[in-house]
Amino acid sequence: MSQLTIRTMLPEELSIAVNWAAKEGWNPGINDAALFYLADPNGFFVGEVDGEIVAVGSAVRYDSHYAFCGLYIVSPAHRGKGYGLALTKHRLAYCEERNVGIDGVLENVDIYKRIGYVPYYQNKRFQKIAQASTKSGAITEVREEHIPAILNYDLQCFGAPREAFLSAWLMQEYGRAVCVLENGQVTGYGVRRKCQQGYKVGPLFADTPDIASTIFRALQHDISGEIIILDVPENNGSAVKLAEAENMEVVFATSRMYQKGMPNVDSDKIFGITTFELG
Repeated sequence: MSQLTIRTMLPEELSIAVNWAAKEGWNPGINDAALFYLADPNGFFVGEVDGEIVAVGSAVRYDSHYAFCGLYIVSPAHRGKGYGLALTKHRLAYCEERNVGIDGVLENVDIYKRIGYVPYYQNKRFQKIAQASTKSGAITEVREEHIPAILNYDLQCFGAPREAFLSAWLMQEYGRAVCVLENGQVTGYGVRRKCQQGYKVGPLFADTPDIASTIFRALQHDISGEIIILDVPENNGSAVKLAEAENMEVVFATSRMYQKGMPNVDSDKIFGITTFELG
């Protein structure tokens, strides 16, 4: 078997990983390549054999305590050769002593357990056709002036700073971001991004189920008839109830796993995760 060489991914090569993700049926966002890179420009890797990229994966270090691995794909022609495990070990070494999270495909949970991951709950992908609803006056379209308050609110739910990524994620082209403000304070926000098929909402963070529902309905109001997707953590029962009340159906699921335990976040406020790739 030829030797695998692992190196940091070049910015222009992230589109390769996103294209592979599309072929795997992951339905990436049309801006994902550029925006993902902002999360940690040094945290994306390729594995090469004889100059050919055969494996890709990310390991985003958010701060000195937390990292998240994702975007892990081995090209079909090179699976079963140990390249994926070698790349995974390299990514974990890059994470150093941080707590590392993943959203692992269910059929590979036992493999992830063997390298130190522990499953905690499932994130379930819910999908439906968007419907218009009565507009709510409580909704505010996110503008640049709201970003500092949203970054602060985000820390309650994500547990680590992600200023460069989230600032761009909120303002992405063909996307929409809304928030709810009460007495000048953010009590919830959500982002919708255009994907190769339909739209995904994520994150969807809110103080209460009613606020989350208001945000989710606002984010589908202007795309009635299009596919809309929400990745819901099952450890928040209110989030699952919201998706079910919207008559959404589960089409996919992952296992949220961590190396060093659950992060200290307010799970009751998480109604939709940001992405399977970045946590």
